[in-house]
Amino acid sequence: MKLMVMDGQGGGMGAAIIKGLRESVGNDIEVLALGTNSIATSMMMKAGANRGATGENAIVETSRKVDFIIGPLAIIMANAMMGEVTPQMATAVSSADARKILIPLTQEKVTIVGIGDEPLPHLVRKIIAMIKEITEDV
Repeated sequence: MKLMVMDGQGGGMGAAIIKGLRESVGNDIEVLALGTNSIATSMMMKAGANRGATGENAIVETSRKVDFIIGPLAIIMANAMMGEVTPQMATAVSSADARKILIPLTQEKVTIVGIGDEPLPHLVRKIIAMIKEITEDV
């Protein structure tokens, strides 16, 4: 199973997800860190990703080759994260055959109705539990 974690800006959210996955699932899954910038990629690599890459082309190509894509809701929104998510990135991620697991946090002018206001650590724990359950079923 290949899992892509995509993040931008400081990479803190992606790093928290990868660290939690490694603690919960171990090394049984391949985790790829895809950053919209090198700082985000570096943070995710330090958290335990198997491999990492940065930028538009890496995200476009990798999103075609993974089973899961995890990240903030903004990764499917063109020009999100202060412009770090290009239209090509958003299209590649949203069009990928991979199952997307998105955290409903965004700095964009978007409100998702019906979603509670849970803090990031709770949302990260939910993602980790979901991936752990999926890997146990494989």
